[in-house]
Amino acid sequence: MQEPRRSRRKRRKTLQIGSHVIEHWQIIAVVLAVYDFVAVCLGYFLALYLRYDATYTSIAQPFIKAYARFIFPWALNSIVIFLFFKMYNSMWRFASYTELVRTFMGSMVSSLLHALLITVIFIRMPISYYIWGAFFQFILLCIPRFGFRLIKLLQYNREPMKEGGKRVMIIGAGDAGQTILREIMTARELPDKVVCIIDDNPNKWNRYMEGVPIVGGRDDILAAAAKYEVDEIILAIPSASVQTKRDILAICSETNCKLKQLPGIYQLVTGEVSVSSIREVSVEDLLGRDPIRTDLQEVFEFISGKTVLVTGGGGSIGSELCRQIAAHRPKCLIIFDVYENSAYSIQLELKEKYPELRLEVLIGSVRDSRRMFQVFEEYRPEVVYHAAAHKHVPLMEDSPCESIKNNAIGTYKTAYAAMTHGCRRFVLISTDKAVNPTNIMGASKRLCEMIIQAFDAKIKAGKAEEIPQLFTHEGLENADRDGSGEIWKNIRTEFVAVRFGNVLGSNGSVIPVFKKQIERGGPVTVTHPDIIRYFMTIPEAVSLVMLAGTYARGGEIFVLDMGSPVKIDSLARNLIRMSGFKPDIDIKIEYTGLRPGEKLYEEKLMEEEGLKKTDNDLIHIGNPVPFDEEVFLSRMGDLMGAAYANREDIRDLVRELVPTYVPFEK
Repeated sequence: MQEPRRSRRKRRKTLQIGSHVIEHWQIIAVVLAVYDFVAVCLGYFLALYLRYDATYTSIAQPFIKAYARFIFPWALNSIVIFLFFKMYNSMWRFASYTELVRTFMGSMVSSLLHALLITVIFIRMPISYYIWGAFFQFILLCIPRFGFRLIKLLQYNREPMKEGGKRVMIIGAGDAGQTILREIMTARELPDKVVCIIDDNPNKWNRYMEGVPIVGGRDDILAAAAKYEVDEIILAIPSASVQTKRDILAICSETNCKLKQLPGIYQLVTGEVSVSSIREVSVEDLLGRDPIRTDLQEVFEFISGKTVLVTGGGGSIGSELCRQIAAHRPKCLIIFDVYENSAYSIQLELKEKYPELRLEVLIGSVRDSRRMFQVFEEYRPEVVYHAAAHKHVPLMEDSPCESIKNNAIGTYKTAYAAMTHGCRRFVLISTDKAVNPTNIMGASKRLCEMIIQAFDAKIKAGKAEEIPQLFTHEGLENADRDGSGEIWKNIRTEFVAVRFGNVLGSNGSVIPVFKKQIERGGPVTVTHPDIIRYFMTIPEAVSLVMLAGTYARGGEIFVLDMGSPVKIDSLARNLIRMSGFKPDIDIKIEYTGLRPGEKLYEEKLMEEEGLKKTDNDLIHIGNPVPFDEEVFLSRMGDLMGAAYANREDIRDLVRELVPTYVPFEK
């Protein structure tokens, strides 16, 4: 049961007098104002007292009379001046440059008016009275305001490590580093202690920031971590380039320390730099490339005002597609998924974030042609992103017919329903595993690509009616129900595929598996020391998928530039280091051997395919590999029958349709 909000809030310090509640800070402000009254009086008295050699009886009577008649009313007026400069509104335990400037300006204005008015109204005082009086007043005003911070700083540097605390190294002696340092020093709930700072600027070396030594540059990280017995390293250089971060984090990963960093420079602009902004260093930080940034204006123009259907909309790729589509003001967004839990989750998220969005969440299977016809008949989507698929390679090797049913036949039925119900563009989410596939999942996705290419070729030739309709329950979903053939006269759907590699954080991704294995204390299992993969984040991949969809003219296979491939073994070792352990010492790495259907490396294109450029350097078009569409389409019915019959020879049938498919030999 959730606690009542009152009990979960930190109790405020207040004082109640009758029906009036006085806040703790207001009490402090009143006490400070009384002190300031005394400080103004005392500061100028000291100036006059010292002018006459610290002998009260030596002070000239006109001066002491003028002082006595003027100082008390003026001290009250000074409080008003200090209020104007907001000298009673600050949190003095966090006092910094801003508070110092306010105190200086308030004291300066008070001193100038003091000098003017006492001279005009009473008498011209000694020059030293004006100068030393202003000085003493400023010093006395600063003592209570900054004394607390000074005491806390001295205590921080002298007090022993608190129980459960970590010894912290901060990399970056700039504004972000100073902010993090101050918050760690002043936060009572944090037992951690900053013991040293690293910065690449030699001018800062051997100096101190808030009493903590700046011990050197990045080359000194390893030595400093050992010397100061560092437990945790915080990278606080939000403006650094990805390459610089990667180089620094690579050095840090050689220590036994846990790594954290600030997400980005925007925290400095918005004032969000704090301990809560620090996040764990992610594997993306060590991939060694800048995030892919795309101009989605074309996507906005393409999506805005249209009805969009996302199949598999609850999955990792599908849900991100839904998020980005929802942000581009569609007329209606339809989420279609067979798994209700994931569909419900993205539904709640989008309803909260986009309350004005017309959102339809439908449950069903792309295998069910009657259900697909029903959805297209009712909602008439103009754009379809087909992300529904079985993607797990080892599981599909054990259930090959399910891969064909869901991936190939499901794509065929969804594409056919889209074609016959006025859909303008159908975008298939494909994979690099479709290139020269060695597993049934990759082969099924290659079948999907061939399906959309065959459909597009028939439509462009004006022969859409020749595409066989596949269904297991004839009748209700028959496209040409009245037999007039009118439905074939306005077919204009453009079919395209977008092919990319692995996405970090997706369902079935290797990264969550590694993290769970590390949490259990190992071992971390890698199939082969030389296995490599292309990686991209989910938002990056989806942005490029949507952008590629706007370039479509029909029949293309768009290939996304995934950058350089990454060794899975290196990812595993870096993840172990970032978790504060040593690979092969604290956490063992075991090589289990390639799984059925798994390749050492993935290819983005088949050898027969070439690349054509698009307006975006990260998106290319593969020239279609020719195949006999007539024969291919005529045999899809037989393939469907074999899949639904769960035939053992399904791989042989697939190989006849996909010549590049070479099944993995166990």
